[in-house]
Amino acid sequence: MRAPDRGALVRRPESCQDAHGVVTGEGRSCDPLQSTRYNLLMRFTAALVVLVVLIINSAVLSQNAASSEPKSVTVPITIDQGRVVIDVAIPLSDGTTESVRGWVDNGNPDLAMNRRVAGLMGLGVNCNGQICSGTPKSPGVSLEVGIGEMKILLPPMKQIKIPVSAPAIAPGMSAEINIPSTALRNYDVLIDFPDHKFTIGQPGSLRFNGVKSKMLVNANNGLIQMPSKIDNKNYDVGLDVGSSISFLSEELFDKLSNTHPNWPHMSGAVGPFNTGEFGDEPRWKLMRVDRVQFGPLFLTDVAVADLPMDRRALVEERASIPAAGVLSSEALMNYRVGLDYTHSTVYFDIGRTSRFPDFDVVGLILRPGLETGFTIIAVADFDGKTSVPGVQVGDDLVAVDDIPVPDSTLGQVWSLLEGFPGQERKLTIERAGKQFTVVAKVQHFLGDASDKDEARGKLKKN
Repeated sequence: MRAPDRGALVRRPESCQDAHGVVTGEGRSCDPLQSTRYNLLMRFTAALVVLVVLIINSAVLSQNAASSEPKSVTVPITIDQGRVVIDVAIPLSDGTTESVRGWVDNGNPDLAMNRRVAGLMGLGVNCNGQICSGTPKSPGVSLEVGIGEMKILLPPMKQIKIPVSAPAIAPGMSAEINIPSTALRNYDVLIDFPDHKFTIGQPGSLRFNGVKSKMLVNANNGLIQMPSKIDNKNYDVGLDVGSSISFLSEELFDKLSNTHPNWPHMSGAVGPFNTGEFGDEPRWKLMRVDRVQFGPLFLTDVAVADLPMDRRALVEERASIPAAGVLSSEALMNYRVGLDYTHSTVYFDIGRTSRFPDFDVVGLILRPGLETGFTIIAVADFDGKTSVPGVQVGDDLVAVDDIPVPDSTLGQVWSLLEGFPGQERKLTIERAGKQFTVVAKVQHFLGDASDKDEARGKLKKN
């Protein structure tokens, strides 16, 4: 017999099967523990890959969400008695927001809000007589509001000013919260008075136009001083676009008034200078300064009031440097004012050249009520006699030309009391519970003789 072939004696290894009878393949170990370790390793690897993908997707989504928030926003403004008022969104605890009116207040470093907004923002409110203050639940943490689609951080403060019961944060206003200088200084800001727009953006996001100049910015609170020149002498004058009143120190005011007796002047804060915030407004001295160099601007016929010593001390304390006065929005209504806080630079872009008859008004001085209504606290003289006969101090102004005013803002009331000199306004007055009407004429206050003649000519043409 023939011997078997040697190759036939060599047997190939059989395929292995696992506990379920599944073939594991040739050349693999048939050890079940090794197979289990292999499966666990594969599952762990797959889970790790999924986790990494989820983390990357989450980061991308977060980045997209962050990038979706605009770097700057532009919103419409209401110029209410020279003060810039905008819509502000207050974030609520349920994730929604509530819109309130906000005051762009670059001349004030303190944060203020009424009690309603303080409640919406979850502040603790403590009152001592007529003074209330709000305290954040987390001291040192910035509060947040929305302007347009942009989140704006308010400065962290230990205490926030809150009126006791007034619906607004200043008499005769609609604003329930302010955006103070301590918040604005962290952004680029543009106030467009001619087109009634307000733009705020991250530093470096806005492109400013117009003439520019360096401004002195207080590093602690963001208040602004401008190198200026009045009557050929150098002064530092504050910039406050959140106010309608331009002030000069009492000392400088009296010096200019004595040196230039021909400059138009008067007593009593009528028209844009009537804020209702100060009890001595009927005694304020007003004057038009012939020429003011304010940074790169050369302004003419600038209306100013004298700043009493006590208020001057407050201005200088906040600004940390001696202040000759403050220039307000009333002098800048023809300009777009850009504030580049990062580079301490201000821009003035002229938007129109027409001159507004700012003091062509009925000569009342008003004090807004705590919630509604307006009380007449003085009547200004014109040409040596009372400008509104038949009206007494303490009377309430009920309507102008049959338009009710109790629920109006102070700025809205003055828009009804202005006009061309010689025009008549029918005033509905209440005294001791009885109402009657008085016909009052619009007068050309703070104008020289040539101005008055020109104003009378315009009235005849109309």
